[in-house]
Amino acid sequence: MDDDPVRLSMVGRVLRRRWRPLLLLAVAGALVGVLASVLFSPGYRTSAGVVLQGPREQEELRTEAQVAMSTVVLDRSADALGWDTDGVGLRDSVEAEVMDGNVIRITATADSPEQARQLADSVADQYVQFSVQLAANSAEASAAVAREQRAALRRAITATNERITDLHASAEGATTVESVQARTELAALRTQLAQAMKTLEESEGAAGQGQLVVLGSAPLPDGPAPPTMLQFAAGGAVLFALLGLLGHLVAARGDRRLREEAEIGAALGAPVLAAVDFPAGRESQTGAGPAWARTLRRVLVGDLPWNVDLVSGAGDEQARQVRLHRVLDRLERSVRHRGRILLLVPHDDVTARLAAVELVAAAHAGRRRAAGPLEIVNIRAERPTVPGGDDVAGVLVVLSTGTRTGWELVSVSEATTDAGHEVLGAMVVHRAVPERPAPAGRHSSTEATDPEAMAGSV
Repeated sequence: MDDDPVRLSMVGRVLRRRWRPLLLLAVAGALVGVLASVLFSPGYRTSAGVVLQGPREQEELRTEAQVAMSTVVLDRSADALGWDTDGVGLRDSVEAEVMDGNVIRITATADSPEQARQLADSVADQYVQFSVQLAANSAEASAAVAREQRAALRRAITATNERITDLHASAEGATTVESVQARTELAALRTQLAQAMKTLEESEGAAGQGQLVVLGSAPLPDGPAPPTMLQFAAGGAVLFALLGLLGHLVAARGDRRLREEAEIGAALGAPVLAAVDFPAGRESQTGAGPAWARTLRRVLVGDLPWNVDLVSGAGDEQARQVRLHRVLDRLERSVRHRGRILLLVPHDDVTARLAAVELVAAAHAGRRRAAGPLEIVNIRAERPTVPGGDDVAGVLVVLSTGTRTGWELVSVSEATTDAGHEVLGAMVVHRAVPERPAPAGRHSSTEATDPEAMAGSV
């Protein structure tokens, strides 16, 4: 591939030609997600609420949430439930958070709905009991002082009421000046009385603000908490499919195999004698390995390489034979002396090997022996070894487009030169798909009528 950005057409090609392995990856990802859900699924979840009466500061509410998650509360809950665990074991299954309205929400998670509800209710009850106990212990030292203060306030209120009564009584027969002074003192006493009443109410409210109330039993959860097994499976399937798609795109991005005829000829240092269109998919019938392996590979991977451009409108058998005979004609004109012509075919290029076999068959059928017999030689393009011999007239490299890099073709050319032979040229094989037949009665005005036009020019 070149350095152009990956286009949507490339993604579409991967989806069209590699949907089977992508589907297999999605199934594998779903299975992995199911296994992950067994280990990481939270199970069932429910919540119980505890309301704190009286005005509360936000910092005080956060402190109460920490008290609900304390080891003492969780240990007491574990003892009350009778489960084979302690407070440390329950810590990962319980969560306390501050809600609006001075509410502490205690959320519990367990393997079953009933256990989740029991855990939430137990932690809420133990939290209320522990908070009441803390409030009682801390209030014992100051309870007497608070009672004395409230008693003093009540005595002050009683004295003020008595003073007001006396002033009312003295003001009945007083002069005008004395009446004004009495009314002024009465107004001041009423203000003191109102302040005393307010202080007493705040003291009584502060004494009762430590009350906590559980807002009923936790509801029984009607289903597992997210992420569920289905969500794990769906996420694993999507993740594996995306990773497979990304892997194809990365592989295509780093692919440096040659696809243009001019690039192939330049790498070999020899001309391209002809380009032959070979029906795609036939190589899967004669690939390496046992029949069951080829069938499995054809079912999972498909017959066509996904990253090779296919030529549409492939010629028929007659057109392919015309191109093969053209290769033979050009070979006869290229050789300097009679001898064997080696057809170098990469060992893993099944399409090129089939095309080479057809070229040899065409030479035998046409009794083309002017340049000598054709001999197919399988080579490893990574470390090619070309057989020597004085009876070799030259070498023809047969390969498919998009199968070899430039350096591999340079190695083939150097190995040929090292063996004392000449690279006569290359026959490039294009994988092609047949054109859909036109409807009966409809013919193109430009349809070719002779074999040369059908074969095209090279």
